[in-house]
Amino acid sequence: MSEQRNTAGELGDFLRTRRAALSPAASGVPTYGSPRRVPGLRREEVAQLAGVSVNYYTRIEQGESHQMSDSVMEAIANALQLGADERQHLLRLAWPAQVVQRSAGPEQIRESVRALAESNTDQAAIIVGRRTDVLGGNRLGFALVGLRPEQRPNMAKEMFLEPAMRDLLVDWAGEARNTAAYLRNASSERPDDPLLAELIGELSIKSPEFARIWATHPVGECLHAVREYNHPLVGQLTLNEESLRLPDDPGQRLIFSGAAAGSSSAERLRLLDSLVS
Repeated sequence: MSEQRNTAGELGDFLRTRRAALSPAASGVPTYGSPRRVPGLRREEVAQLAGVSVNYYTRIEQGESHQMSDSVMEAIANALQLGADERQHLLRLAWPAQVVQRSAGPEQIRESVRALAESNTDQAAIIVGRRTDVLGGNRLGFALVGLRPEQRPNMAKEMFLEPAMRDLLVDWAGEARNTAAYLRNASSERPDDPLLAELIGELSIKSPEFARIWATHPVGECLHAVREYNHPLVGQLTLNEESLRLPDDPGQRLIFSGAAAGSSSAERLRLLDSLVS
């Protein structure tokens, strides 16, 4: 029962943050020049855009979603202009009984995946688990993020609790938000994982930045990006990152980071490899 109440509360919080972030102008809602007492859209405006009654939308925002149909969920998602990851998150919150319960025990990586990462010499490679724990990688991958090959930290903790990450990542604020968005996505995908909940709780207590970002309910899973580093050994790097989900090991990702051929970043990446070889 407590899990249902928590899920219902998070559904309401999520919907409120999304309507608060939408301006009437962006939604095509007329204001007639009247002053507004709340940020973003009102409940009745979302209900009107979604084509449902205000009372019905209010009950949904309060977590009473057990009778929400596919069409209503789609209408609300459209009204709130949700992206693909946000729509999936809404679905998981609205119908938690449909989330597949999986083992929450220690993670292992297959030797073939480990060998794939370690055999790549042109790109940095890191394997992370569903809770952002480092599970493996190649020499260059560890060097890129300032780790020794034998270290197995949690990258979310590194992001928010280690000052060195703020110096390493040029856009630390953006990367921090991406990390929180990934954890939010993972928490709705795996609501049965006590270790994931423990990680989120620890970050909320120890990092005011994480607590602030978490309260805005970011949702997302960034599988590709261009990231900039200010590396203490080789200087500035601009790298293309591709994150591959491992379908046979849910939540695990193999992350490759490489530079454009002939670029200064490619030269510096090779220099970094030579310095740690």
